[in-house]
Amino acid sequence: MFHTFVRMTAPSTTSPQQIDSSCRLPLFVLFGGAAFWLALSSFFAMVASLTFHKPAMFADCPIFTYGRAFPAANNLLIYGFCIPAGLGVALWLLARLGRVEVKQPWLAAVGGKLWHLGVLVGLIGILSGDSTGHEWLEMPRYASVILFLAFLFIAVRAFVIYNERNEKELYPSHWFVLAALFWFPWIYSTATLLLQVYPVRGMAQASVAWWYSGNLLVVWLGLIGLGTAFYFLPKLLERPLQSYYLALFALLSLIFFGTWTGIPANLPLPAWMPSLSASAKLMMIVPLATVATVTVLTCRGPKVACSGGSLCYTKAGLWFFVLAGLLLALTGLPQVTRVVNFTWFSEGQTALQIYGFFAMIIFGAVYYILPRVAAIDACPKAMRAHFWLNVVGVVLLGLPLVAGGASQGTKLLNATIPFLEVAKSTLMTLRVSTFGLVLILIGNLVFLFNVSAVLVRYYRTVCQTAYKTATALEPAGVKP
Repeated sequence: MFHTFVRMTAPSTTSPQQIDSSCRLPLFVLFGGAAFWLALSSFFAMVASLTFHKPAMFADCPIFTYGRAFPAANNLLIYGFCIPAGLGVALWLLARLGRVEVKQPWLAAVGGKLWHLGVLVGLIGILSGDSTGHEWLEMPRYASVILFLAFLFIAVRAFVIYNERNEKELYPSHWFVLAALFWFPWIYSTATLLLQVYPVRGMAQASVAWWYSGNLLVVWLGLIGLGTAFYFLPKLLERPLQSYYLALFALLSLIFFGTWTGIPANLPLPAWMPSLSASAKLMMIVPLATVATVTVLTCRGPKVACSGGSLCYTKAGLWFFVLAGLLLALTGLPQVTRVVNFTWFSEGQTALQIYGFFAMIIFGAVYYILPRVAAIDACPKAMRAHFWLNVVGVVLLGLPLVAGGASQGTKLLNATIPFLEVAKSTLMTLRVSTFGLVLILIGNLVFLFNVSAVLVRYYRTVCQTAYKTATALEPAGVKP
């Protein structure tokens, strides 16, 4: 019934070690910066969450007020961690699948440094009050220009790697990665032009912003995350991916339906726009069912112990993708939207989408790739600790917000319950979610430690080797 996709390899003289070495410089830049921005994002998210428990805590410090800390956390999470880490994994996948070395890797590294510079400039702009006010696109225009150029710089190198590949047969991960490399410049340039350079008026601005956020969070993160998972899941299980056609169908259905999911219901817009968006959310069940089927069929067989390694991260990320997608699909039902609209429900669903799905997939990929690129093993105990901290943290962050949002919406529909009482009823939900953020913050610090430890040990080995060579009394290989 189902076809198995078995990759036929062409003869190549390039070894995996040579490919990994050629990727070292750009991946060090992208992964190292992503780990730092992720930890800083969690810090600002914690600051923003604490304002719900004690509003006057940061009243005398403008940069820690909710209006600046929350967008700073979101933008650092997406632009500081998700995109550079995803690009690093994409470069490695294209090189490994194509069995080709990365030529002139310093060019991709320059693009990575330029990207991190744009994130820094955007963060300064947000914290100084120069935010655009559009969710997930708060960075000012001068930062957007830097980010756009940096992405093009890296994407061009990625397409060069793809064009020079020695393995001509395409693997399903190729489709997802290449689609993502095209997708982001299109949506980002469109949103920047229509919201910042030549801003449209009225509700059209909100429509563009929602369209952009839906494409970014659902489509782009889905393309990179699923493309990565469809490579590592069969590789770590040592089984073929099931199957070629289902993977292609997952890609096409994700792009087709995910593009329209950003518009919320009950807005002062032409009726067809929220109606189309609601239908697209409901139809997201199609790619979800496809991904779940591929995962179950690929994992079917003798169990493979993962013990907190990359395989555990990949499996957990895929199931979080299904869970977050089901919650998104539920919002396509008018009966559900009427209850959960304008509540904490959407925040919980977004947390599961980013922290649960995408971050888990990328963590597993980085823990697999980085030791091979640096030729230095990561600490297994720290990897396991990070896994459980992140899983428990995501559950405590996302699910209470989802359940609390449903309860909050039900009470808001009851005209006999005062609004102040409704607001107070969400305090327990916020306390539990804040504890989840604490665990995620600790886990992200462990991730930063793991990445930094590998980088430090690599450069220390390089320096020690260079020092021994420079101070040797006799040239290597020469006898007196």
